[in-house]
Amino acid sequence: MPVYHYKAITKGGQIVTNKVEDVSRLILMRKLRSNGLVPISVIQTVKRKRAVKKEKKNVTGREELLKSVNVTIAKNTKKVRKMKLMDRIRIAYLGNQKVRPKDVLIFTQNFYLLKKANFNNIHALITIIDNTENLTFKEILEDVLSGVQAGQSIYSTLEYYDNIFSTIYISMIKAGELSGALTETLFQAVNYLEESAALNKKIKGILLPNIAQFGGILIMLFGGTIFAVPMLQGVFESVGSKETLPAITLWFQSVVNSMMANWYIIFIVIGAIIGSIVYYVNTPKGRYRFHEFKYKAPIFGELIYAIDFSRFMRAVLLNVKNGTRIQESLEIGKNVVSNLALLSVIETSANNILLGESWIEPFETAGYSSSMVTEMLRIGMQTDLTVMLEKLLDYMQVDIDTIMERVTKALPQVVYAFVGAVLIFFVLVVLVPIIQVYMGTFLFSAAGV
Repeated sequence: MPVYHYKAITKGGQIVTNKVEDVSRLILMRKLRSNGLVPISVIQTVKRKRAVKKEKKNVTGREELLKSVNVTIAKNTKKVRKMKLMDRIRIAYLGNQKVRPKDVLIFTQNFYLLKKANFNNIHALITIIDNTENLTFKEILEDVLSGVQAGQSIYSTLEYYDNIFSTIYISMIKAGELSGALTETLFQAVNYLEESAALNKKIKGILLPNIAQFGGILIMLFGGTIFAVPMLQGVFESVGSKETLPAITLWFQSVVNSMMANWYIIFIVIGAIIGSIVYYVNTPKGRYRFHEFKYKAPIFGELIYAIDFSRFMRAVLLNVKNGTRIQESLEIGKNVVSNLALLSVIETSANNILLGESWIEPFETAGYSSSMVTEMLRIGMQTDLTVMLEKLLDYMQVDIDTIMERVTKALPQVVYAFVGAVLIFFVLVVLVPIIQVYMGTFLFSAAGV
């Protein structure tokens, strides 16, 4: 195991330093934090042979940790106790920073630029680590560097941190390393991250305000039914009026009262439904059906497939350019795909080549791709596949932009329809009775007129 020299600060303000062996720098820092120590620096003194992912050990008590690593050095105690509050906050903050998608994007951009400048992987990673401000991400990249120095591939080391790097991202790096076109794949990864961030931002900009409105109207609807409606009914009864609230108001009031009286049954039913769906989706058949539904879902389905298929074809193109046979290109290219429905089509396509049949036919039979796409692939097999794949990707990019524009236009309309329906229902259930009381027509009934 590698040896690390660490410096950390205790809750009492003491600085402790020691040299200790551990699996990785990240795991050691987690141990220190779990035992009440805030790491200031953790430096590896011996080159690590292999990056291994292990679960965090259950270390309890700072005394036990200090005993296990033979901590004997404590210095500058009085000076440290006088440390400013802001300095302590800064140390705690830097030691507990979260890795944001923006950090991954900046790392990928820098990695691409350095690879484009003919840096090797180790030199590029060292340069990026030296310029990384997020300490948590810096620790992860140092583990990645240790794995690469030990002879591992980058993607296999990234797999240890699948909570930071998405499956698609890792698969893209894997396809780039296996095809020998890591630089081009990094460029694609940058585009993927930027496009994903832009799409998420655009969708959030549409959904969040409307969801907030939707939630606000629901709160007013239920709050008005629970509190305002009984008060209005009490006004009628207090003056002896024979008029009643609108039928829809009384009906919804009975529904809400029934829900309040049987809330536990509702929670059980909802929990059972959600549990059943989760259980089914986690089965092989359920997972396949769920992935298939993603491609057939209204509004987003067409866009999701277009993005996945475009990414897959781009990976195939990289391999074909490097002289890889089409079957091997399909096998390597499928690493960037996580959807089981598309993976099954790719598997069938690769098997067709072994049987001497068309590898394009499964994509046509599946019905996800347009006839234009499959026809361009057929023409490419008869002429120059590389050139045709480049033209296909250009066409698909235009198609994706068109679909995305259509989605961003349709999505607000759908959301507005839901919000509008709830708003109309709120008016009928709550506002109409309030207006009825305000107009005072019930007084005529009370006076016998």
